[in-house]
Amino acid sequence: MYLLRKVDVLSCAKILGAVHCGISLVFVPVFLLAGFASALFGNSSNSFSRVGGIILAIALAITLPLFYGLVGFLFGAVGAWIYNFAAGYIGGIQFEFIAPGDVPLSGPSFPQSAQS
Repeated sequence: MYLLRKVDVLSCAKILGAVHCGISLVFVPVFLLAGFASALFGNSSNSFSRVGGIILAIALAITLPLFYGLVGFLFGAVGAWIYNFAAGYIGGIQFEFIAPGDVPLSGPSFPQSAQS
């Protein structure tokens, strides 16, 4: 067994920031589609509100990944710091590694009980 005793705070924060930014990119087309649909099919005859919907959709498409990436970075750093603090008292997460050729095909093995 190997024990994960410490996580590098900055590397964890960078990875989670990038992951959250990538996840938010899934929502960018939704915001753009909603903004353009609102401008094209909205009930308003005011062209300013139609342009405003498009501008708002573009602004959200640009700022959402940046904001979500920043929040992911901050929560990644805080989460890594809390993990390091807790692992100092509790002991961390235990891992067991095996070689690729030693992977059991039937699933995990459990110790046999004395009653069977």
